[in-house]
Amino acid sequence: MKKILRYIILGLAVLNCSPQKEEQANQYYEVPNLNPSDTLFLTSLTPYELGAPFAYLNQKGDTMIPVNRFAHSFSDTIVTYGIVIEKNGDQYDLIGINQKGQRLYEVYWFDNGPDYISDSLFRVKQNGKIGFANTKGQVVIKPEYQCAYPFENGRAKVTHDCHLVSDGTEHYTMKSSSWFFINKEGERIRESGSRNE
Repeated sequence: MKKILRYIILGLAVLNCSPQKEEQANQYYEVPNLNPSDTLFLTSLTPYELGAPFAYLNQKGDTMIPVNRFAHSFSDTIVTYGIVIEKNGDQYDLIGINQKGQRLYEVYWFDNGPDYISDSLFRVKQNGKIGFANTKGQVVIKPEYQCAYPFENGRAKVTHDCHLVSDGTEHYTMKSSSWFFINKEGERIRESGSRNE
C-alpha cells in the first residue's frame, strides 16, 4: 500500500511541475561533461505513446525536465543528450537537448523521425545548415552545409548549394551540381564531379 501511495504522490508531483522555456530562438547549448550516474529517465503515468504527458527524472526521483515541456520524446533515457519534439508556435521542432532541457541543435528529420546513426554520426541542423553529431550528442562537424547525405564508409556527400525536388509524395531529392565528400573530421577529401543528384 505504501508503495502504491508513493507512486501516486510521485505522479502528482510530476504532473504539477510547470514547464519553463529558458532558451531563445536559435540559441544553442553544449553537451556537458557528465557522469553516467547522472542519467535521466523518462516517466509517464500512462503507457507512453505520442501525445502522452511525460517528464524526465534523475536517479533520486527529482523532476529534471517537467511534464509538458516537450510534446514527444524519442529518448527513454538521457545520459548526455536526448531527442524530443518541441512545440514552437504552430510547428513542431525535432531537437536534441541536454539534461537541462536546453536545445543543442535541430535533429535532421528522416522519414517520420530523427536521422539514423550511420558510421557513428547523425545529421543535425543549426541556423538552417546541416552538420554532424556523434553518439554522445556532441557536434563534431560544424553545421555549414545546405544538403548532406549520411556518412558511409568514413565519408559523407555534402554541398553548400542545393535545392530540394519533390517526388510528388512526402519525399524529396537533394539536387546540386557541386557535391563533394568530407571525412569524419569535416575535411574535404575529393570532388565527386558535377553529377546532378
